Amino acid sequence: MEPIIIEGTPKTPTVRFDKSEGVFEIKGRSIPENSVEFYKPLVDWLDSYKEAPLDKTVVNIRLEYFNTSSSKCILDVFKKLEAIHKSRNEVEVNWYYEEDDEDMLEAGEDYESIIRVPFKMIEISD
Repeated sequence: MEPIIIEGTPKTPTVRFDKSEGVFEIKGRSIPENSVEFYKPLVDWLDSYKEAPLDKTVVNIRLEYFNTSSSKCILDVFKKLEAIHKSRNEVEVNWYYEEDDEDMLEAGEDYESIIRVPFKMIEISD
């Protein structure tokens, strides 16, 4: 599988989905013009990955900010991870948030309550 590596911009997050590492990352800001278009390759990639996942998959989410349309797409990504987890593969989501960013912590907790995948809330302090 070819990895997906997208350099971040002021409107789109940095993405690293590399099967050889088993650690996937989305970080930065997510306010793309078209969220569905931006996230569709990630969802499709996870669909393929689901066919032969590694024993353990770690997903690091380090978003500073995301808009409403991104939140739906991020949920779609998590749903693919949940499917991998349900097929008896270990999946872990590390949700990073700034220590004073209650909104980002709450967003992570909201996802955690919807998706049946182990989440770790990790506070970042400067």
